[in-house]
Amino acid sequence: MTVSELINKTDKTAFSFEVLPPLKGTGTASLFRTIDALREFDPKYINITTHRSEFVYTEMSDGTFQRNSVRRRPGTVAVASAIMQKYDIKVVPHVVVSGCTKEDIEYMLLDLQFLGIQDLLVLRGDKAKEDARFQPTKGGYSHATELIEQVNLFNEGKFVDGSPIKSPGTKFSYGVAAYPEKHEEAPNLEFDLNILKQKQDLGADYAVTQIFYDNEKYFRFVEKAREAGITIPIIPGIKPIAKMSQFTVLPKTFHLDLPEALSTEMEKCKTDEEVKRVGIEWCTEQCKELMNHGVPSIHFYTVSAVDSIKEIAKRIY
Repeated sequence: MTVSELINKTDKTAFSFEVLPPLKGTGTASLFRTIDALREFDPKYINITTHRSEFVYTEMSDGTFQRNSVRRRPGTVAVASAIMQKYDIKVVPHVVVSGCTKEDIEYMLLDLQFLGIQDLLVLRGDKAKEDARFQPTKGGYSHATELIEQVNLFNEGKFVDGSPIKSPGTKFSYGVAAYPEKHEEAPNLEFDLNILKQKQDLGADYAVTQIFYDNEKYFRFVEKAREAGITIPIIPGIKPIAKMSQFTVLPKTFHLDLPEALSTEMEKCKTDEEVKRVGIEWCTEQCKELMNHGVPSIHFYTVSAVDSIKEIAKRIY
């Protein structure tokens, strides 16, 4: 059963969350602790991020710097397999444009199909840190819609060069990203909604939103999406603020606004523990309101927030 079938079938709001592959060389213990902490809430699926390589500068003995390409979090496919084997929970690996060639993507699709993984989250991904704006990898794509077209071609039993796949496997089902406060590169929300409509028309089964803290923005976004002819489920993405530093970092990183009521409470906090409590209370009320509005699923972003998410889930599930 695919993600879209699962969330459409469930009688109550489904629970899911996202994890990162471990940093290179650190092992899976921390990853498994995250899953162990949250598995009691019956996650319908777990998303696994994919991260591009980045350039790291190393000072040499002669004082010059050597630039090396380093992938800090490899192993998305292997992590997906490990989670399936250990927990028997549906996994949804991210497949991204960023840093990948068409051939890289094709090999990833083959590996995932060999493992019997049917669900994907198809994304453009972030720009390289050293670039002012997104730059396509040589031999790759510029947009998520182009990646979707490659997945569709693979589902039709063809490689990216058009040659036939002799033994086509089960077709992939996929979700895409949505942005209640618009993507940072979109000139306006209407433009962004048009891109989401294109993704739906190409075959996306559902969308998962970027994090937000103002439910009204999510509700307005869904309303405008429906007016634009977008009918797929739009799953809200939630991340409780858990540290004082996130009060300023999250709005900048994810290009979002904090509601005045939340920022007022955050400004009163003197410690991370106080911030954590405010974050839990805010997101608990957020989730209750979303559930009252009948959202099919809530998707949690776990980085630096596992304990908070566990407390929220206890209160709402």
